[in-house]
Amino acid sequence: MSDMMSYFLLIVGCVIGIGYIFHNLFVKGNRCTSTAKLHGKTVIVTGSNTGIGKKTAITLAKRGARVILACRSQQRGEIALAEVIEVNKLGRSKEVVFMQLDLGSLKSVRTFAENFLKTEDRLDLLINNAGILLQGKTEDGLGMMFGVNHIGHFLLTNLLLERLKTCGPSRVVTVSSVGHNFGKIDFKCLNTHKALGTGTSFWQTMQIYSDSKLCNVLFTHELAKRLQGTKVTCYSLHPGAINSEISRNSSNVLKALLKPITAFFFKNTEQGAQTTLHCALQDGIEGLSGRYFSNCTVRDLYPKAKDDVAAKKLWELSERLSGLV
Repeated sequence: MSDMMSYFLLIVGCVIGIGYIFHNLFVKGNRCTSTAKLHGKTVIVTGSNTGIGKKTAITLAKRGARVILACRSQQRGEIALAEVIEVNKLGRSKEVVFMQLDLGSLKSVRTFAENFLKTEDRLDLLINNAGILLQGKTEDGLGMMFGVNHIGHFLLTNLLLERLKTCGPSRVVTVSSVGHNFGKIDFKCLNTHKALGTGTSFWQTMQIYSDSKLCNVLFTHELAKRLQGTKVTCYSLHPGAINSEISRNSSNVLKALLKPITAFFFKNTEQGAQTTLHCALQDGIEGLSGRYFSNCTVRDLYPKAKDDVAAKKLWELSERLSGLV
């Protein structure tokens, strides 16, 4: 019995050791190496009350930036505000501010932009971080993931572009996902239903999420073209598989099944924020405007993710659906 137990413990030890090596070599990923200071700079981070958005905000505040926490929930936003101030030992600093923003409401996006432009003199970094994995409709009748993950950020970026240009060099960083590789843009469905898809099954939901992430990459691709000649650059990125709250709206059964997997095989939120920070802070990547990054490294894209025709068509459709034209 003791020999069997020793053999069992040896196997367990080997599995844990291999797992530890795997986690450190392949899961943690690269870190942002920039030492840039941001005193005098102003940053907006959407969805910064939780997950990698909050870690991004904490790091940018630590580097001296004035950080606007743009979040849907006032309660969660104010809790995050207190945490960012406390973690960074900012005391009574007024350099971290909560501003309410519901990306699922075009009215809320416009109100946020109007209030920001009235009260803030600068905008140096816009980080389009917020994202949801949830079916439904926005108050404007858009598919929820299309409306929040793409259209809300599309409108916000366009409303703030002139301020970004005035304060250049500045950057727009949009958090996408490797899931964009599985995405597609069904323009017929968008024109008919104002949604990327109409199914509600688990796999259909994941497909629509991937579609919305492809929208993020195509948006950045087209935005870079429209920003040529300005001092504004833009980047999209995959943060890695993150053990965060994006699946908080999933069933309890699914969350219970995923928990041991995400805890070991997924990055924590600090590790997950590194590519966002790289795109926001790294010197010398200005010539890579419009490109897609993963693990703090620029990556090649499949043709569908850099399709000039599809990107332009999506832009023009987004202008109509967001009320810009």
